[in-house]
This record gives sequence, C-alpha cells and structure tokens, in this order.
Amino acid sequence: MKRAFMFAAAAVAAVSVAACQKKDEVANPADPGTTNSAVNAAQDATAAAVGAASATVAPVSTEEFVTNAGISDQYEIQAGQIAQKKGQSAGVKDFGKMMVTDHTALTNEMKPLIAAAGKTPPTGLDERRKGLIDNLNAASPADFDKVYLSQQEAAHNEALTLMQGYADKGDDAGLKAAAAKAAPKVQAHLDKVKALQAEPPAAPAKK
Repeated sequence: MKRAFMFAAAAVAAVSVAACQKKDEVANPADPGTTNSAVNAAQDATAAAVGAASATVAPVSTEEFVTNAGISDQYEIQAGQIAQKKGQSAGVKDFGKMMVTDHTALTNEMKPLIAAAGKTPPTGLDERRKGLIDNLNAASPADFDKVYLSQQEAAHNEALTLMQGYADKGDDAGLKAAAAKAAPKVQAHLDKVKALQAEPPAAPAKK
C-alpha cells in the first residue's frame, strides 16, 4: 500500500509539471490555433497512472467510494457530451451518447443509497478529471477519437477496480450491492472501448 501511495504522489507531481509545461508552451505558440498534443497526451497518460494507483489502494472507505464513483460519473457524462459533438466516427459518437445515458442512470441509482449511508456526493470534478476534459476540448478533429478512447480505456479500468473492490470489501451493504451491480456494466463499457480501438479509422460521421 505504501508503494502505491508513493507512486500516486509521484504521478500527481508529474501531472502538475505537465500542466505547467502546457501553459508555458501554449502561452506563446507559433500557431495560436493549435495546442501541444504531445504534452496533452503525456498529461492524460500520467492522469491514468494516478487513477490506476489510487484505485488499487484497498480497502476503500465508503466516503472515498462515494467521492470517486461520483466524480467518475460526472467525468463520463461531460466527456460523453463532448464526444457526441466532436467525435469523428459514428461509433465514438454513439459511445459518447451511451456514456451520458448510462452514467446519468448510475448517478440516479446511487443517490438514495448515498443518502442512506449518510454521505454527500461530490458536486464537481477534481483537478485530474478537469485536465482530461480540457484535453478533450483541445484535441484536434483528427486526434479526437484516439484521445477520447484512450481516456475511456483508462477511466473504465479505474472504475472497474473501484466497483469490484468496494463490492468485495465495502462497509455499506446498500452501496456494496450497487457496486456489484455496476461492475458488469462498467466491464461492458470497457469491452466496447477496446472494440472501437481495434477498428480501422473510419470516415468522419456526418453531422
């Protein structure tokens, strides 16, 4: 566990460095209409590492579960909305729509259980997920689908670990049952992401 915390701390520091580097490089860009996609990709990869490390630190308290699950849902909804607008393939657009629908439903299912557990759901994204959303918005049309699916693979791996971990070791019966119910849905989302990643690049979807 100590190693996981140390790794997470190092990864958080790397995210901060990447964010600062991005600000510096975009402050005086040669082309004001572009962003540094390499820096954004590195930032996304580091954010994924932070999520993977934090998700494997067990057991997760009920408060931590509520916070992490709630932020995950909010990120998925916001990212899905962006994908519906910026996605270049029909598959990515459809997946984004499914994320909005499914994670809105999951949020609504969790609300009464969270209240019964005496906890308060998060009201907004954390800095890590805000950075992911920023990078989705900054992605060029040519890069968007790849960026989105890469983020989705990492996010669903993290969410699956969270759900399975709390379902096994959580201390609130209602939320444990909800996590167990959610895990297969998250796995199905992850399987779909991998299927989309395996497809050859498609022609842009018609608007």
